[in-house]
Amino acid sequence: MDVGTRASNAVDGESALISAVRAGDADLVRILLHEDSDSDYRDAAFCLAVRMHAGRIAQLLLQYGADSGQSRPDDLIPLSEAVDSGSPALFEALLGHEIRGRYPESELLEARDLARRWHETGVEAELRRRTGSRDAIARTPVQDDEYNSVDEFTLGDMTVRDGHGAILTYVEELLGVRTSFEELMDRALAHAGQENHTTWSSVTILLAGRRDQATWTAAAALRTNPHPSRRLFGAEVLRLTHLFDDSDEDAFAGPALDMFTDWSAEETDLSVLTEVLVALGEHIDPRAEATLLPHAGHPDARVRRAVAQGLSALSSPPAFSGDARTALLGLIADPDAVVRKTACRVIAEGRDHDPVFADAMAAVLDDTDRLVQLAAVYGLALHDDARCVEAARLLGPPQRGSLEEESYLGEVWRYEWRRDGR
Repeated sequence: MDVGTRASNAVDGESALISAVRAGDADLVRILLHEDSDSDYRDAAFCLAVRMHAGRIAQLLLQYGADSGQSRPDDLIPLSEAVDSGSPALFEALLGHEIRGRYPESELLEARDLARRWHETGVEAELRRRTGSRDAIARTPVQDDEYNSVDEFTLGDMTVRDGHGAILTYVEELLGVRTSFEELMDRALAHAGQENHTTWSSVTILLAGRRDQATWTAAAALRTNPHPSRRLFGAEVLRLTHLFDDSDEDAFAGPALDMFTDWSAEETDLSVLTEVLVALGEHIDPRAEATLLPHAGHPDARVRRAVAQGLSALSSPPAFSGDARTALLGLIADPDAVVRKTACRVIAEGRDHDPVFADAMAAVLDDTDRLVQLAAVYGLALHDDARCVEAARLLGPPQRGSLEEESYLGEVWRYEWRRDGR
């Protein structure tokens, strides 16, 4: 059933938004929120999502203006129940700034201790202790919030997610507890190989936010660790430390560039190398470009994606360098669709409007991947190239609820507005 059909199938007497929440349909909830449908029901929908343990949907509703402060205590669930669910998204939704003051420190301490017990015991062992069952446990990866995933475990009629490490990290931060680098790293490494796991991401973001020399030194020391997962953890903490530093001093910019330049030449693990190259791409410096370019022909698509994306930060001069130009023109014809789309977007948003780039984007207007086609239309519009108009018409309207498609095709309208002098 398509989205349009689902949107019209609200239960009689119930808003489409409430029906979508009740069905657990996060995609439809996002579409309805983006279209500003049933805005009067957002607060009630938030309470329903929390009671259903639908943390991802609850977070979506908060992002689109739901006011958790309008809820009564009995509209929601206790913090302990949110911890038991194992969903960091659900737990954090209950601690938004509108209602955080409802929870005394004693309740936060109890939540911390409960999260620690789950984390240290392990979800499977705790499930067996609570249910007494020796049956097989089902394990399924699920999206917990907009960016991160967790594993969901089901035994009998009890279902729990394994985000307790992230919950513990979050509540410690609220309580002002400074957990050691080593303990936080161990929490993240419990999910090694799942770098989009919410515990991994919450730990690396927290450590990066410290921006102190002790954390930097501990992360940098992992560069020579024999275990790739530890090198990856260190690289991500270092990368985010520089990325999130919005201070005037930007004290870690130079050390980060030096570190990653040397690191890229010696790293053998593909995941770690990709992270290092992504980090280099976040520096506007000729040395970063010189280090990225040799990897433009790497056999692994993840590495080539990092190179394509990295060249965007280096496009502030009026024109790309000759080597960057050659690399981008090759990458826009790459076998991997994500690499093609990334290169196309980098060219589109660069300040270099040489006709050779417009022709390269026009050449992928008939690409087999719709997003590559849309990125080309977007780029041609930004380059004031009339070929974008007919190409956009052939592509048709954006898919309902796709902000990316709306952004790409909206640029064509702006081009026509400029062209017609409106």
